[in-house]
Amino acid sequence: MLHEFLTSNRNELIKRCRHAAGTRVEPSLSAATIDSGVPLFLQQLTGILRKEQQTDDRPAEGKSSVLLGGDGRSDIGRTAALQGAEFLRLGYNLDQVVHGYGDVCQAITTLAVEQTAPISADEFRTLNRCLDNAIADAVSAFSGAGRVSRVAQAETLSERLNAYAEEQRRLVDIAARSYAAIKTGTVGMAGATGALLLHTLEELRSLPERKLPEIRLRDPATGLAPKLNS
Repeated sequence: MLHEFLTSNRNELIKRCRHAAGTRVEPSLSAATIDSGVPLFLQQLTGILRKEQQTDDRPAEGKSSVLLGGDGRSDIGRTAALQGAEFLRLGYNLDQVVHGYGDVCQAITTLAVEQTAPISADEFRTLNRCLDNAIADAVSAFSGAGRVSRVAQAETLSERLNAYAEEQRRLVDIAARSYAAIKTGTVGMAGATGALLLHTLEELRSLPERKLPEIRLRDPATGLAPKLNS
């Protein structure tokens, strides 16, 4: 069982992920990040695999695993979102975060081959789905950090136009980052990251229809919409 393999090889997997990350970023920084992120991901993945072993229920494509919170996110998704925001604060870029999750997948599959440990197709799908969900939530966290007020919260015309432009940039950023994550090959279009990309493009397409009506020219002196003379 994959969850037993992860439990017995936890330290070796963390070691391999740390080594892989150290080839891309400063070693002390990568070690601190790996030591906080990878053990928790492995723990959550192990729990999901163990739970899914006891049921035939599986989430649909693009959905989280059976371990969901009240907001519909998996524990892995919530953790990835928090860590994504923290990595951004520390100066990481999204490529490094995506590659970090790729390192986990590579470490698991490589070590399993070395030990001739079997991984069933169902377990491998669960692994890929968890990685996909984590990457999708990390992308959202990266692109949502520092978001400005919405158009409806802005007061002046200039503020509303600036807020509209910022919202447009945010959506373009999410779409670009989602595509970049998919392009690495770690995740595919059919999963959560692909669903995030599609949803973002739909949001971007409907943005003018949703937001432009909220932008109203206001009288500079009163801040109210000017009245027309009868």
